[in-house]
Formats: sequence, structure tokens, C-alpha cells
Amino acid sequence: MRRTLTCLAVLLMTATAPGAGPIRLKDLVEFDGVRGNDLVGYGLVVGLNGTGDGLRNSPFTEEILSSLLERLGVNVAGEDFRPKNVAAVFVTAALPPFARAGGRIDVTISAIGDAKSLLGGTLIMTPLNGADGEIYAVAQGTIIAGGISAEGEAARVVQGVPTAGVIPSGARVEREVEFDFAGLDTVRLALRAPDFTTAGRIETVINSEFGRSVAVMLDAGTVSLDIAAANMRSPAHVLGRVESLLIEPETRARVVVDQRSGTIVMGEDVRISRVAIAQGNLTLRIDEAPVVVQPNPFAEGETIVVPRSAADIEKDPGTGLSEIVGGTNLSEVVAGLNALGVAPHDMIDILKSINAAGALHAEFLVN
Repeated sequence: MRRTLTCLAVLLMTATAPGAGPIRLKDLVEFDGVRGNDLVGYGLVVGLNGTGDGLRNSPFTEEILSSLLERLGVNVAGEDFRPKNVAAVFVTAALPPFARAGGRIDVTISAIGDAKSLLGGTLIMTPLNGADGEIYAVAQGTIIAGGISAEGEAARVVQGVPTAGVIPSGARVEREVEFDFAGLDTVRLALRAPDFTTAGRIETVINSEFGRSVAVMLDAGTVSLDIAAANMRSPAHVLGRVESLLIEPETRARVVVDQRSGTIVMGEDVRISRVAIAQGNLTLRIDEAPVVVQPNPFAEGETIVVPRSAADIEKDPGTGLSEIVGGTNLSEVVAGLNALGVAPHDMIDILKSINAAGALHAEFLVN
């Protein structure tokens, strides 16, 4: 009981605190064309302390190592070499918008063979390709692994994920993404959480800022911004002026449930109609205690096993039929659920049943 009340008390304090107030426009929308691009590459990590790929199980590591050595003028054709300090990896990165040649970006390294750890390894020059197959960056550097591994003759302990790591500023941008942002006539603002009310408020605030019709709401998730009507030098100047405007966003009533952790999060606008709830559990227990029966000495017969079972049903009284009065705000909803005195996981089942009965007036999401 105490644990349940504490959990929901935290929920109550968080949800009923004063609203966040107006939010900057840049935190509510994405600007059309201002986006990053994913990059990926395949490379080698060297310098591992015997924790690299087993080349018998990862032949692709031997192939790329041979190709790399040959490009460096070392002929290893026909040679039988099986180093244990080399690992094949995938290298991933995100090319940020407006990245220029010579800039630096972070990269993530992930082993793809049977390497035990990348701790202390060095990534050899690896080209990073975009979705179009072109090379946009080149990565190289010492890896910072996110875990640790120790191994003995008969035991091994692993903490974290030693087969993955990062290289901060480990890639240099070699190619820029072609995008004529300065030549745009209109810029669309895409709402991260589409809502007609929020989109209408964005249109109103932007038009008030410029004193004329500059923004037009196209739908619940899009607001179009006319650059020419703004009468400024470039789209960059227009966005720089509007991105810090304050908007009061409108959100849908929503209940989010995580069944694995028993977490329940409710929005401020959640409402529950008048409903009655009864909750309890049945526990079925069956114990097997077989008995071995043997014949008397010098008697004819055979040993048999006589089954002996004990079955019992326990009924948890749980809660009786309780009533939750229709809540006008979140504090009343939480107070009503607290009155049931059930554990968080049972609370999830109750919320599911309330939603199925049509008494929960909110979007119900289960993770």
C-alpha cells in the first residue's frame, strides 16, 4: 500500500504542477530542409589486447585486413596470419544540417564479428557513405568503449557493452550536402506533435510579429511561411526572427503505460467518467509429493510409485467494489485511483479495463 501511494504521489506532484507555459517555436517544429543525414561505413579497429575477431569465425575481417595491407604496399597473398587484435566494425554518424567541409562530427563504432571488446582500439581511416553512395566524411581515431570485460580460465565478467564505443569529433566532413536554402520562396514548419489548435496559434503569433499575413496553416502538422511577404533579406533572417517566438502548445489527453517497469504517466487533461471498480486475485497452488511403495521382504510383487497431490486455491480479497467519481481534473483522478490501494501493475490492468468500458477519456498508449 505504501509503495503504491508513494508512486502515485510522485505522479500527482509532477502532473499537477503549474504548466510549462509558452514554448519557443524552435522547440515545437522542424524547419523544412533543415535536417541531418545518416552516414555508415565499414572499417577495422586495431590495437586490441587479444580481444579482436577470431578470423576463423569472421573471414571478412581477414579479407579487409589483407586489402588494407596491400594498399599500403604489404603483400600478404597466400600468407597464413591470424592476429587477435583486429576487429571488423560498422561506423555510423549523423551529418548535421549545413555541415561544411572540414568540420568534425561524432561517430559510433559497433563490432560485427565475435570480438570480445573494443577497449583501447584505434579505428583505421574509414570512409562514411550517405544513402546515395557518395562519401561525405572520413573517420579515424581512438575509441572510447562504453564497458569493461575481464576473463579468466573458467569465468568471465562483463559490465556495460564493451563491443561498442564512440569517437568524439572522430570524423572530418569531406563533402557538403547540396541544398539551396537561400533560394527558397517558402519554408514549411512541421509540427512535432500535429495539432490544429497549436498550428493556428503559430500562424497567429507569426503574423502578429510581422504585422501582416506571412504564415498560413495548411493542416494540423504544417504551417507555411512566405519568405517574400516577410520582406527580409533571406530565409535565414526570417527563421532567425521567428524561431524564438513563444507559443502555448495544445496537447491531447493521453495516458502512457509501460508494462515492464509498471510506470504510468497521465496528461493534465485526462478525464474519467463515474465508474465502479472491484479488483482481486486468485492463486492456484498444486503440490506433488509422490510416495514409493515396496513389497514386503521375500514377497512377490514390484515397487510402484503412488501419486499424491495437494491442490489449493487462495483468494486475495483485494478491493471491494469501489467508486471513482467522475474526475474534473487530474488530481481527482489520481486520488480516486489511490483509494483503490493496489500495486502499480494492477493499476495498469484497472486503467485498461476503464478504457475498455469507455470511461477513460484520453488516448491510451501501452508500451
